[in-house]
Amino acid sequence: MIARATPAPINQPRSQGFLHIHRGQPGGLYKLQFNPKDKTPKYKQIVQSVITDIERGVLQKNEQLPSISELSVEYYLARDTVEKAYRELRERGYITSVQGKGYYVLGQEAPKLKVLLIFNKLSSYKKLIYYAFLKTLGDRATVDLQIHHNSARKFTEIVEKNLGKYNHYVVMPHFTEDMNKADYLETLKRIPSDELVLLDKDVPELPGDYLSIHQNFNKDIFHALETANDLLSNYQRLVLLFPGDGHYPVDIARGFRSYCINFHKEYAVLENAADEVLQAGTAYVVVEETDLAELIKKVRQSSFLLGREIGVISFNETTLKELLNITVITTDFETMGRTAGALLLDQQRIKVNNPFYMIRRGSL
Repeated sequence: MIARATPAPINQPRSQGFLHIHRGQPGGLYKLQFNPKDKTPKYKQIVQSVITDIERGVLQKNEQLPSISELSVEYYLARDTVEKAYRELRERGYITSVQGKGYYVLGQEAPKLKVLLIFNKLSSYKKLIYYAFLKTLGDRATVDLQIHHNSARKFTEIVEKNLGKYNHYVVMPHFTEDMNKADYLETLKRIPSDELVLLDKDVPELPGDYLSIHQNFNKDIFHALETANDLLSNYQRLVLLFPGDGHYPVDIARGFRSYCINFHKEYAVLENAADEVLQAGTAYVVVEETDLAELIKKVRQSSFLLGREIGVISFNETTLKELLNITVITTDFETMGRTAGALLLDQQRIKVNNPFYMIRRGSL
């Protein structure tokens, strides 16, 4: 029998919309995802809750479910409602009934992991991460992708809608820099630490042991530039073209300034290349590809030689930059995706730095 709690008033939602029932066999509490305020028919909510937990591995093969009477009495549901839900689950092959004993999970012998990727945006390098991650997981997981577009509000909506439906939540926590960190930190805290994976950027303020594969933008850009000291010695002035829309980590600018101060370089940080007047002996570090195109156009329209009088370093490797012979500072995005997938499958909860490096080409 299930343990009895003090009855709640009829139609009053319980804590966080979950109804708590004991499993039919030892193993603790099973949370039935059920919200009385939801407009979805009650029997459909029961069906979806059981299916989701079978897919997540919360409900195991041969595990006994509560009886129709137990659910209907404990949670003020009509017997017909519960019976209809169980009938649909049985017809769809998720559960079976045994005469005189009750209902049991058929499920899967080895359920696949359910993973939700929450990226801030799609770009060429994020696609590299995505496909490497999928390839590493192979047929051991099903992966869904949603985009929060650097919005803490959208991110919170995605998490609230999907909590409890996945085994792991892989998050790129990039948000506009003018945003209050508390706006998304509380949402991250709602994800259990053993289900959370941070990708591309860590959040040191977040408590608990969670998996993180990230870049250290401040230190990594410093060290990447330092490895090119021999080439940068030809340039007296460095300029970082860094958009002011808040979509990029400010640690990039901090690491750039630290390098320039440490190696006694004149420097400037500009939002774009539109009003820049080229000066011989200047090397540009470019974040946005639109600024890269504008800068190369200006160099070609001038008398300066790219890679001699004007230097250009771009962020993040692409095939086009390789073809254009552009020097880049990049991280290995495929390695980031593979590492995330492998450590997730291995149930590791560690922090791994995926550092920058420089690919030398003719533009510096």
